[in-house]
Amino acid sequence: MTSRIDRRFAATAAEGRPALVTFLMAGDPDPETSLGIVKALPAAGADLIELGMPFSDPMADGPAIQVAGQRALRAGQTMKKTLALVRAFREEDGETPIILMGYYNPIYSWGNEAFLDDARAAGVDGLIIVDLPPEADDELCIPAMERGINFIRLAAPTTDDRRLPTVLANTSGFVYYVSILGVTGSAAPDTAKVAEAVTRIKRHTILPVAVGFGVRTAEQAAAIGRTADGVVVGSALVNAVRDSLDASGGATERTIPAVTALVADLAAGVRAARAEAAE
Repeated sequence: MTSRIDRRFAATAAEGRPALVTFLMAGDPDPETSLGIVKALPAAGADLIELGMPFSDPMADGPAIQVAGQRALRAGQTMKKTLALVRAFREEDGETPIILMGYYNPIYSWGNEAFLDDARAAGVDGLIIVDLPPEADDELCIPAMERGINFIRLAAPTTDDRRLPTVLANTSGFVYYVSILGVTGSAAPDTAKVAEAVTRIKRHTILPVAVGFGVRTAEQAAAIGRTADGVVVGSALVNAVRDSLDASGGATERTIPAVTALVADLAAGVRAARAEAAE
């Protein structure tokens, strides 16, 4: 049975373009505004939506996403509210894939089996758990797959051909290639090296390969999208939220439009990517 993620990547491939994958922190800057942003993403051009699960010790996140998580936690965001956000989104949108991204501790605290059941019931399609290696697949990955939830793995520049089969063994949905070494948003990706890495990964899997970390502009999205099946943008969108807030850190009338305007620009970039490559 195909998942929403499978269908969406098949649809964008049929259009001859990469998918735009957008990341935002659930509950940032507050639960109500966060839901408004997420509901507005598909119309702005987002093909898949990643939602960060706020956590107090986000070791792989750069400063922008760390601060977004802190804003969300201060505003009272919890795992329960994150799943409620997904349920509310699903009341209006039954097609756009939703992926939860974050760390294992909040899921472990919830209880793995209970969390997976609740996530599936809410309408979650996939999980990216950055601190749970393939050696621990029995913990969460395989139970998730048994419930029809895609478990998406990260591959990095340091993931060599010996390690890659282990990383890919139980991966489904797509492969997330981390284009730079370091934390999120820390540098711009080298498009030539990314192209080489995507080609190498595709020798090992038929899954789509989405590339993230460091993509900020439509031009970068277009460049990455010439070879990748998806382009992931996170820190730039989180910064758009931050820059729209008032002096006390609260949402303003600019918050949702600031995000959707950037998403629309990035969407134009990915839609131009393959057209440029074909010229």
